[in-house]
Amino acid sequence: MTLSVLKSFALTALTACSVISTSVSANSPADENIEVTPVQKITQEELAAIYVLSEICPSIVDNKEKFAAGYQKLTKEYLPQEKDSVSALADLSKQKKFQSFLKEARSDAKNAGNAGNLKICQELTNYSK
Repeated sequence: MTLSVLKSFALTALTACSVISTSVSANSPADENIEVTPVQKITQEELAAIYVLSEICPSIVDNKEKFAAGYQKLTKEYLPQEKDSVSALADLSKQKKFQSFLKEARSDAKNAGNAGNLKICQELTNYSK
């Protein structure tokens, strides 16, 4: 995963709601058509990048509560089947088969530098709105 992928991930994450959400169009109150946008397959790389945000962002954002809310919203969008998506992702991060994805995501975060990480973390903090 390259730096540009990590940056585009942040933008993708912020628009994930529109990708995953439903689209409703009504011809009349009695005749309503509901179209559901299919959920795209979530990759291990994406989940690792999300988890790494939980490692780096709390120490660099001012409003930790808003960050936590944005992070929870993001994890729920990527893991909608999980009752507690934050805990589920934390559990996944402990699995041996997930470690290579985490190593790569941590390397990408390091390569992004403090300014790049701060920008992504601030966007996620604002995502809670």
